[in-house]
Amino acid sequence: MAVPVTEIFSSVQGEGLLVGRRQIFIRLYGCNLRCSYCDTVLTEEPAFCRVETAPGCGIFEYLPNPLGIEEIVKVLEGLAVGLHHSISLTGGEPLLHSNIIRELAPALRGSRRGIYLETNGTLPDELSRVIDLVDMVAMDFKLPSVSGLPPLWSKHGRFLEIAATKETYVKVVVAEQTPSREIEMAAGLIKSTAPGVPLVIQPLTTKGAMGISPARLSLLQRQALKVLDDVRVIPQTHKLMGML
Repeated sequence: MAVPVTEIFSSVQGEGLLVGRRQIFIRLYGCNLRCSYCDTVLTEEPAFCRVETAPGCGIFEYLPNPLGIEEIVKVLEGLAVGLHHSISLTGGEPLLHSNIIRELAPALRGSRRGIYLETNGTLPDELSRVIDLVDMVAMDFKLPSVSGLPPLWSKHGRFLEIAATKETYVKVVVAEQTPSREIEMAAGLIKSTAPGVPLVIQPLTTKGAMGISPARLSLLQRQALKVLDDVRVIPQTHKLMGML
């Protein structure tokens, strides 16, 4: 099975409920969306995958793409898998490769808590094919005011129904222009679909600066807390630390 990978490395999770947890990141190529704030370069499938040579060392070697599952397992063996909380399948959008994940996931053994799927939350059919193989799901609700995309509430709702059968949280990126109604819609969708799922509000961060004032951020959290019990404000801490 050929796997289109852009990079494999060890670092701390910088977003969401697992902030500070050590993970191995396997970044799969490609995405079905083009969000205005995306910081992942998506051009053509890379000829090489960069892989870290030792956990957290920041030294990489380059392997020809696509990689075989055996090659990925060998890379993980050099990254001290057992010291990591979990293995993050990220992107881009990893669920574009749901058929590959079905083959790859069983080989990703040895971390302490299993497989963590980071996804934009818009491919429910693809999620249904792999949900039995992942342990945690970190999904986005893409707010139109920030992402520049049309509303995706229906897809997000169907996705959340499936994701919530596992440990799951929802993340929304917000900016100064984010209207209260979008946060209210996000919170309402969680409440009606999977009321125990936490909501993480993530301030937009570009070039080290937040794109939202503390007052506005606080207001949006208060609006969500009128609907949900667990609403957290968590910035991208890896950017603050200068880590991958």
